[in-house]
Amino acid sequence: MDNAPARAPHIVVVGGGISGLAAAHRLLAAGARATLLEGSAVLGGKLLAGEIEGAPVDLGAESMLARRPEGVELARAVGLGDRLQAPATANAALWTRGALRPMPKGHVMGVPADPATLHDILSPEGLARVAQDRALAPSEVGDDIGVGEFVAKRVGREVVDRLVEPLLGGVYAGDAYKISMRAAVPQLFEAARLHGSLLDGVEELQARAAAKQQTGPVFAGLDGGMGTLPGAVADAVRAQGGTIRTEAPVLALTRTAGGWQVRTDTELIDADGVILSTPAWSASTLLADESPAAAAELAEVEYASMALVTLAFRRADLGGIEERSGFLVPPVDGRTIKASTFSTHKWSWVKERGPDLFVLRTSIGRYGEERHLDWDDADLVSVSLGDLGDAVGLSAKPVATTVNRWIGGLPQYPVGHLAKVARIRAAVAKLPGLRVCGAVYDGVGIPACVASAQRAADEIIATSTLARNTQSDAGQ
Repeated sequence: MDNAPARAPHIVVVGGGISGLAAAHRLLAAGARATLLEGSAVLGGKLLAGEIEGAPVDLGAESMLARRPEGVELARAVGLGDRLQAPATANAALWTRGALRPMPKGHVMGVPADPATLHDILSPEGLARVAQDRALAPSEVGDDIGVGEFVAKRVGREVVDRLVEPLLGGVYAGDAYKISMRAAVPQLFEAARLHGSLLDGVEELQARAAAKQQTGPVFAGLDGGMGTLPGAVADAVRAQGGTIRTEAPVLALTRTAGGWQVRTDTELIDADGVILSTPAWSASTLLADESPAAAAELAEVEYASMALVTLAFRRADLGGIEERSGFLVPPVDGRTIKASTFSTHKWSWVKERGPDLFVLRTSIGRYGEERHLDWDDADLVSVSLGDLGDAVGLSAKPVATTVNRWIGGLPQYPVGHLAKVARIRAAVAKLPGLRVCGAVYDGVGIPACVASAQRAADEIIATSTLARNTQSDAGQ
């Protein structure tokens, strides 16, 4: 009888964004061996730390949902617990109808329980249309429906155009009329299914939330920036014996009698399992031979691109900017920027690290409106300054600027997205020892990406045979 200890499975993780790093971290904690391969020279994907005029700043995602635990727990697990930080202010505004207006309270993704809360945002006609919701016959939602389509049907287009669009746009950079309500705002989808009146449904959601008595901040950042999280996770992966290789693009995956063979531009790596943590187009290419069905579904996923323009001013040059975290801009108002974050107001670490500076950033571009991304950096800075001048009266000249283009930055979640994800996962599950994770599947926020990665890692570990001696035509 062979009493030799079982060999720890070797899993290759393809993609070094936060999802791939979280997957590798989870695999190692479960006792597997892990090799992470990242095609570019930089880890972290859309989490990118940088600096402007000598002060640290986030050049990508700047915060994560704190009331969902996975992101915060990962930060604590890799030694960043004492650097978790709530925003110094959550006082945001909408720049709409020619003025900065306080973001209304008591809504679910822009949909209120009480129309009166929107009196400063909507026209009198728009407010009257909202109130009609309770007199309308119930509306069918079916298996899924566009957020904007349903909300406009119940409470009017003004709510969508001036509230839902900028709020959803801040998350997905997409078109609210096309974004899946079931995938993007599941609590609103359930409310729509259970209540004839959307306002009544939102009122019940708010009552349930109040009953839970959730305390603490809704969002969290990190002292030094969310862009520091990938490096800390990478350090933890290496400390646990994991291997991380950058500038190692994966060119092909092949099933073998013993598992998988991963081909990079310089070597062949044998693995018991593979986790694909890449954008949809890359996963599609890598799965084309082994799972044509999954590859075809992934090839259909569309992405939005955007630019982030970061500007630093001398505080002494400013006449004073109102103490708020920033503002959102409804596309219907025809402005170029879709949002601005006043980083110095929002994050105390930004203020502390650059005490003589005022740092803010604007975002430009969303799905279907990406022509501005071909402009020169100077033009993106200029149009940002023009819009900021109109919005807050800013006339000072920046002392430093930086522009980051996130091409293919955010996957879109159109109506039917969850059904597509289910089909992808069903096809991939027929390939023993292979799983997928990342922003394509269960949400684009950091906690959702971490959860997706941990699910993939757990499923790989739980697959007792992994990919050994199971070749078949299962991927068809």
